[in-house]
Amino acid sequence: MIRSSILIIGATGFVGKALVSELVVQNFSIAAIVRDDVAVLPNGVGKIAVGDLTKVSDWRPTLESVDVVIHVAGRVHIMNDVVDDPLAAFRKMNVEVTLLLAKQAAEAGVKRFVFISSVKVNGEITEPNQSFKPDDDFVPNDPYGLSKHEAEQGLLALAKETGMEVVIIRPPLVYGPSVQANFALMMACVKKNIPLPLGAIHNQRSLVALDNLVSFIILCVDHPQAANEVFLISDGEEVSTTRLLEKVAKAFDKRSLLIPVPVNVMWLVARLVGKGDVANRLFSSLQVDSSKARELLGWKPVITMDEQLNKIVESD
Repeated sequence: MIRSSILIIGATGFVGKALVSELVVQNFSIAAIVRDDVAVLPNGVGKIAVGDLTKVSDWRPTLESVDVVIHVAGRVHIMNDVVDDPLAAFRKMNVEVTLLLAKQAAEAGVKRFVFISSVKVNGEITEPNQSFKPDDDFVPNDPYGLSKHEAEQGLLALAKETGMEVVIIRPPLVYGPSVQANFALMMACVKKNIPLPLGAIHNQRSLVALDNLVSFIILCVDHPQAANEVFLISDGEEVSTTRLLEKVAKAFDKRSLLIPVPVNVMWLVARLVGKGDVANRLFSSLQVDSSKARELLGWKPVITMDEQLNKIVESD
């Protein structure tokens, strides 16, 4: 069987590393865009060092004989952004780089462009028993979410103009080995047996295991029904913050030291100390409907939440 030739942008990031490793296992022909030659990639993966992505004006030499581009790179959401104009910074990387690359990919005859977007295009909070859907009509006001939204719109327009197929994937929080930021902090607290005042939270959050996201991205490389579609993807196992912490404790074989402090008290404290964004992630619900991925493409999760948490612990 002849496998597609794939060019990956963002091959050294959290998702990119796992994606490249699995593509190698599945015998795809892979080239990876990296910033410099010191980047470490698996054997057999072509390395193309281009420096700062925002300074690249001509992608054509990297696109020769490429069937599929998978774009995983981007300026990610930053809790305490220090740049003078965050929206401009997000647009530079997430919109301008993406659309220039996609336009030149279409001109080079690339068949499909897979873009990893974000659930922030849909929003950050869902009402009880409600889930975001891929076709929800919403324009985000968060700079990161807005930049991803604008990139999506540009890609879909380009697909109509050129005939190059576009696939857009919006994951919620991704967790797996080497996860960073708040998820890593949470796991560190549990591992150290630090009591947390999070024992009475009854929200519902959708997450996606790294292994599940990677499996879905690879499915979208050449599945005919994925062309020009937008997907939300998750494990299909919604959990409260309290339940997630209990699962993490079980993975570490630790006691769950969760104090049942009323959520309204914690909301008040969070607002007083300027941590409203953190409170949103801990106390609010965010559910996604991934039924389109399952029904249209026949995708199924390859790993459970407990299994992925165990893999994180084993790699720690």
